[in-house]
Amino acid sequence: MMPVWVAVNTLMVLSMPNTLEGLYGTPAQRADLMRQMATNSSLRALVGPVFDDSLGALTAWRVGVYAGALAAVMSLLVVVRHTRDEEESGRQELLASGMVGRRASLTSALLAAAVANAVLALLVTAGLAGQGAAGATAFGLGLAAVGMVFATMAAIVAQLTESARLARGLTAAVLGAAFVLRAAGDSATDDGSSVLTWLSPLGWLENLRSFAGERWWVLLLFAAAVLVQGAVAYELAGRRDIGMSFLPTRPGPAAGRLGTAGALAWRLQRGSVLGWSVGFFLAGVVYGGLTDEAADLVRDNDNAREIFERMGGQSGITDAFLASMVGMLGLVAALYVVASVLRLNGEETSGRAEPLLANAVGRLRWAAGHLVIAFGGTVLIMLLAGLGFAIGYGKEVGPILGACLVQVAGVWVIGGVAVLLYGVLPRAATAAWGVAGTVLLIGWVGPALDVPQAVLDVSPFGHLPKLPGGAMEWTPVLILLGLSVVLVAAGLAGLRRRDLTT
Repeated sequence: MMPVWVAVNTLMVLSMPNTLEGLYGTPAQRADLMRQMATNSSLRALVGPVFDDSLGALTAWRVGVYAGALAAVMSLLVVVRHTRDEEESGRQELLASGMVGRRASLTSALLAAAVANAVLALLVTAGLAGQGAAGATAFGLGLAAVGMVFATMAAIVAQLTESARLARGLTAAVLGAAFVLRAAGDSATDDGSSVLTWLSPLGWLENLRSFAGERWWVLLLFAAAVLVQGAVAYELAGRRDIGMSFLPTRPGPAAGRLGTAGALAWRLQRGSVLGWSVGFFLAGVVYGGLTDEAADLVRDNDNAREIFERMGGQSGITDAFLASMVGMLGLVAALYVVASVLRLNGEETSGRAEPLLANAVGRLRWAAGHLVIAFGGTVLIMLLAGLGFAIGYGKEVGPILGACLVQVAGVWVIGGVAVLLYGVLPRAATAAWGVAGTVLLIGWVGPALDVPQAVLDVSPFGHLPKLPGGAMEWTPVLILLGLSVVLVAAGLAGLRRRDLTT
């Protein structure tokens, strides 16, 4: 999966210079953008301050925070996957019984993350070199450094916890806290000088000031954090037994309280559902609160207005902005449904599903518990996103809720693809991440690059009505819902007929 993460991140970054040149092609437009960002604390909280009006600096401003966050997510997933996941499955114990050092798995995981981040840095540096070699180098190194900070942090958490799921959740929570700290700091100052900004690795990336008089010494902060966290992780790894942790899992009750497969599925996934629900609600509040300011920012820019209209329809810039933001959350919700569906694959490959299915629990009933959470959870998080939009924006509650719920049809198609891959081709089930990533890339970058409609139509989200503001069209929504039902049914039929993965 590392090539997919690197490719998506690289394409997102390299698509920005041409897009920004079309949006802010004249010095006057760029100067006006800098003036507006200096006085708009809400937008600074979302994307950070602007330090220079060159295309390179604007690229680092527009995608720096999000590209750094993607590098962090990739790195923490890689490290946890090759440390705590391997111990949970029992594979690490088999390897450790041979001529393999105690810290070999940790070293391998960190090397894998380092290679992925190094490739990301090289591609970004090469792609942005035309905007300035020094700035491109600083930006590429900054993205890789953010990734390695969270890789070594995940390495520590993997030693502390006994569950890979908890390790991923805790490290992701630290990433969320880093984003919040940076946002709070940037909303308070327009030059990245807030103490809160400096407490966040994402704030360090911002204060590296790529293409705007690079502060090379900031890289020393990244290096120090990586070395210290790496040393702590290696020390902890040498002080515990395989499969154990410094924070052992709390024992459950003596008498079991889970009477059905659905209850077990909820117990396993409730933390994920809660996290996504809170995140979508807060995102809705933030984007809803930014609606009027963002609409004013692009109202007088013809190119920016055209991009929002391609994303959200031509019913007015405010409705177009709302529709585009709702659509973006729908694209992100596709990641939730894939992760939730693939929990089935994780339970099967870890061996936990086999003893459960050896009893009087059928495969369909077992799978149904997880799929209800996956597909029903999509409805929940989009509904909460709509409520957040309504609270932040303060009006149009019904239309915004309807717009959010319409996105469910597109999300369910991606979930249906994940079920089909898991049921028919279990060894290729993780390819569902590639499908979700491709759809996300098309929806995010496609309108800005004005790609042909045929490319946009590859994504199920390209067929949904542009709400709020546009006319409701039931035909494409019903077709997508029917397609998702067919995909799920085919996947479950394949699950019934095949052997379990061993």
